[in-house]
Amino acid sequence: MALLAGGAARRQSVTFDELAHTAAGVSYLQKLDMRMNEEHPPLAKLVAALPLVLRGAHTDYTHLSWTFSEKIFHQYLAEWVFGHWFLMRWNDPYSTLLWARVPMLLLTLLLGFVLYLYGSRIGGPRGGLLCLSAFATMPEFLAFGPLVLTDVAITLFWLLTVWQLPNMWLSPTRGTIIKFALALAGALLSKFSAGLLFFVFVAFALSLRFKPLPEQPTETMDLRRWRRRAWSNLAQGTLGAAFFVYVVYLVLSWNQPTDSFQVIPHFPASPLLRRLLMPPWIYLRGLFGFALSAGSRPTYILGHHYSHGVWFYFPVLFLLKSPLSFLLLLLLAAATAPLVKLRSSAQSVPPSGARDDKDNNDHDMHWRAIWVSLMVFVTACLLSRLDVSIRHFFIALALIILLLAPLPRALARLRESSPQAARIGNWLTLALVLTSIVTAIRAYPNYLPYLNILSLGRPGYTLVNDSNLDWNQSLPEVESFLRQRGVRHVLLDDYGFLEPVAYVPQAQLWDCQQPEPNDSGQWAVISANFIDDSGNCAWLMQYPHQVLAGGSMYAIQLPTIIPAAGHPGGPPLPADYHYFAGISGFDARKIFLSCVRDPQQMQPIMDQFEAMSEQSRKKKY
Repeated sequence: MALLAGGAARRQSVTFDELAHTAAGVSYLQKLDMRMNEEHPPLAKLVAALPLVLRGAHTDYTHLSWTFSEKIFHQYLAEWVFGHWFLMRWNDPYSTLLWARVPMLLLTLLLGFVLYLYGSRIGGPRGGLLCLSAFATMPEFLAFGPLVLTDVAITLFWLLTVWQLPNMWLSPTRGTIIKFALALAGALLSKFSAGLLFFVFVAFALSLRFKPLPEQPTETMDLRRWRRRAWSNLAQGTLGAAFFVYVVYLVLSWNQPTDSFQVIPHFPASPLLRRLLMPPWIYLRGLFGFALSAGSRPTYILGHHYSHGVWFYFPVLFLLKSPLSFLLLLLLAAATAPLVKLRSSAQSVPPSGARDDKDNNDHDMHWRAIWVSLMVFVTACLLSRLDVSIRHFFIALALIILLLAPLPRALARLRESSPQAARIGNWLTLALVLTSIVTAIRAYPNYLPYLNILSLGRPGYTLVNDSNLDWNQSLPEVESFLRQRGVRHVLLDDYGFLEPVAYVPQAQLWDCQQPEPNDSGQWAVISANFIDDSGNCAWLMQYPHQVLAGGSMYAIQLPTIIPAAGHPGGPPLPADYHYFAGISGFDARKIFLSCVRDPQQMQPIMDQFEAMSEQSRKKKY
């Protein structure tokens, strides 16, 4: 996995969110100021930024993108400009991005180790190896694991927290409560969606009430004391996590202006009071920004546009982007468990690999916690109106991988009553694991646009969008294609907020929906996302074209005469335009690009946004 994921990441340009995350993390450490990218907690960004700061990455804090962000809400625009200048102007983009991705790759490998460890405790060493093989060959984790994102970090700390959760019911020591607090704090510092863990805590407690496990007390008074003790432990762990989060935010915001608390009158202790109030204020402000960004937005799946999220979005992505061998392993595990129950002399198929009754009971609680957290998270995904990427489903993917852990032990138990069936199951399991490994190697390095055979050979742009298909990671392959062809000038319509000159020096930014007459006969390269979802450029597909980066981008030889808009073979009319990320009415990408090129444009654009917002409020009331 280190070779495949690391090798793929070395070949990729900076992806969409990395532009903001990388520079933000560096500023946290260099300035102890958290103004940038508040809509995501800092942990993953800090991990990625640490080697950059140690290597002396250059950052210009006199730049307009930094000073402009002092005002509240301005950072939502400035963070992209600041990130672009940090990566593309002030530092070498290749080496800077490589060093930022190294710790993220290590974090991904740590997640794999945790899955192996927990899988071994549930299903023995073979169960752990099965979980590890499924994880290490999953294209989703190979694609996004090394990137400077929050998704692997939240998945890791979610698993750690869920595994520690049953211990709150099992007479934990103070050290165990501290472990739980640290795991929960890690989750809260990774992503705001970690708040779903509190629903997991409640759901787990209710599951023990409605479907008790053997280790629970049977006497009424003892049961009440048992439950009260568990809730007390949870409260202590949560308070401990809150304390850890507070300390991290306090340190990282130590130099951040406290102008937000001008309402507090001046007195000798007011500067200290403002400073102490900054951590909860920044966290709540970031949570509010996250809530705004996580609200309903248009989505695209199976060739259809929707004005809001749809419940089947993540199930469809899961089926399309998971290796078929992994899906078959899940079916095999689902079929084996009831077969063992029917034919084995054992009463049930415990997932535990423990040696005594106490350990069996303990691991039964862990198995329950895994299932409960999976159901809570999947329910939240089905109800969510923010349907963007398979990476937002990482927690569910990791938990589903753990469901494979009991399979080897179940097959071993099946051998007692049906040796032939057990032998077939073992060979089938081995064959599917080997197939997963072959699939991962064959897909290298194009893991991000990976779709399995269930796509029926259809182009990815007719099924999925956004970072499920292209996230601007393929610019080095574009440059390699142009160099091999001897192309000195290319029209480029890429899926990002950056000027691509560092990756494709011969590129001229282009809009595939609005070609100029003098574009005729030239080479154009467009993101697959602009063919149907974020653009309406399917008209280009009738001309000679070549697939790049596994279907992330397409190189097209434009005709010598481009038909007029609205005519056969020509671009769409303005009324038929599709806009970036499905937003209707304007192209947000062009707005951000204008600020990247000329940071002086940030204030006029912010004024325009504020005027539009004020006008919208007046209409509403």
